[in-house]
Order: sequence, then structure tokens, then C-alpha cells
Amino acid sequence: MNNNKRLPHTPSGTRHRIRELAYFHMIHESDIVCRQSMRMDRRTFTILCHLLRNVAGLSSTEIVDVEEMVAMFLHVLAHDVKNRVIQREFVRSGETVSRHFNIVLLAVVQLYEELIKRPVPRLYLNLQNCLGALDGTYIKVNVPVGDRSTFRTRKGEIATNVLGVCDTKGDFVYVLAGWEGSAADSRILRDALSQENGLQVPKGQRYHLQEWRGAANAPTNPNEYFNMKHSSARNVIECAFDVLKGRWAILRGKSYYPLEMTYCKDVDDVDEGDSTYATTIASEDIHYIETTNEWSQWRDELAESMFTDWQLRNA
Repeated sequence: MNNNKRLPHTPSGTRHRIRELAYFHMIHESDIVCRQSMRMDRRTFTILCHLLRNVAGLSSTEIVDVEEMVAMFLHVLAHDVKNRVIQREFVRSGETVSRHFNIVLLAVVQLYEELIKRPVPRLYLNLQNCLGALDGTYIKVNVPVGDRSTFRTRKGEIATNVLGVCDTKGDFVYVLAGWEGSAADSRILRDALSQENGLQVPKGQRYHLQEWRGAANAPTNPNEYFNMKHSSARNVIECAFDVLKGRWAILRGKSYYPLEMTYCKDVDDVDEGDSTYATTIASEDIHYIETTNEWSQWRDELAESMFTDWQLRNA
């Protein structure tokens, strides 16, 4: 005699009603719930779906419409949850969740030109043609066992080394992802500069932010003044990475998903940057890029010029 008891089967009509109710609650009920679920308000979510449809060519399938598949995708990025959690939240099979996540991922990649902000030319007193602040950060990734040695950082974590540049407003103007965690920062920077559509730095315009730090009082020499004027610029890129990781949990811990799926950061720039999701989690940003004598001399001359101008204005 077979004593195994089968779980009761939920009729498809009931599953459909449960799914619709959960979907309405997550996306349409309020901006608060929408932000909690997908890290953006209802208006921004609608704009993203519009871009994915009309720019990236994303379309509904026989069983899932665009809004639902985008919601599943964003929920994974926002909370770093596994497939089975999305199955439960959206009342979908694991195959359906996986297939539509990949469909949206490929569509989001097509929005790179739309979502990455281009720098707006601005004139600075001493920093003309300044592109923005540059820094790197480590993002933990899931890679095959055979590749782990190359992705291992100095702290022993498996991560990818991501280079980012943001403007004075904190909008990312350039992102280069994919380098191994063991890669030297200078090598990544050279790669960014050498690519066909890579990082474009105006010739001779290089402003190093890290070498001189910590003037608590009024500057007494060119180095201190240079540090004071650039500290805000450095804070911009650090805050940009903090807000990014605070908003998307998938970028904070070890991902459940393959390496190729981790490079989804672009979607963050649809929404205006805010500090709502800023986190106090200790970051593993990269704080040093090798210098050359030419760069150091150019920086020192710039610091002297800036300090002289400041002294004349305050004489």
C-alpha cells in the first residue's frame, strides 16, 4: 500500500489570480512598495519598460508580458535572490524565471547608449576639459573553479575589478567591467584607453585625487590646496559606488549567477541618483593607480598654479 500523499494541485485559474494580485501589489499599489521591490518608483519602472520595448526590442511572450519579466529581473538585482524565490513571488516555474531573466538581461545590455550618461562640457577655473572622477571597485562574482585563481583578490575573495568614471553629479559616464580581481589597476586603465570605444581622456588632462589627502585647516602649500579642491571630486565617485551597491544587493555579496550576468549595472542610471540606498557597508574600492614622472610633474605644476591663484584672490 502506498502511503505517500500528493500535495494538492492548484488550478491554473487560481495561480493566475494569485499572480495578478501579487504583480499588482508589487508594481501598481504605491511608489513605496515599488521602490522596496525593484529599487525604482512606478514612473521610472514605466520609462524603463518603454525603453526596453522601443529601443531594445523587448516584447511580451505567450505567457509573460514585458512588465512582469522586467519586474522579475529587477527583483533579482535588487535583493540578490535565487530562482526559487522568484518562483514563489511570481508564481512561475523555474524554467520560466530563468528564460525571461536572460531575455531581459540581453535587452538591458542594448540600452547602454541610452543609460550611460554622457559628460556635459563644463569649464572649471583650473580643471578645464575634466571628464570626471575615476576609481575602481571589486564586485564578487561566481566563476568556474578553474578560473578562480585569476579572479582572486589580495584579500582572497573571488571578484571582478570594475573601473568607473562619474561626473560631478555622480552620474556614471564610463564603466569597464570584466577584468579579473587579480588584474593590476594600471593594466585595466590602459585597456580602457586603448579600446575602440573606450575611455576618452582629453590629451594632457589628468587630475590625480589620491596622492595628497587630509588638510583640515586652511591650505598652507600647493599640495594642501590641491587636496582640498579635489576632495569633493573624489567623494563623488566613492558615493556613486556606495549608492550603486546599496541599491542593488546583487553587487554586494557573492552572486548566485554566472559571471556574464553580473554586468547589469547600466539599469541604475535610468533613475536619478539619490542617497536613499546609500550604505555604510565597508567598500573594497581600489585606491591606487600607478603614476609616472610625466603625470606627477604635470600635477605638481597644476597645484602650484592653483595655489598661486588662490593666494592672489585672498591677499
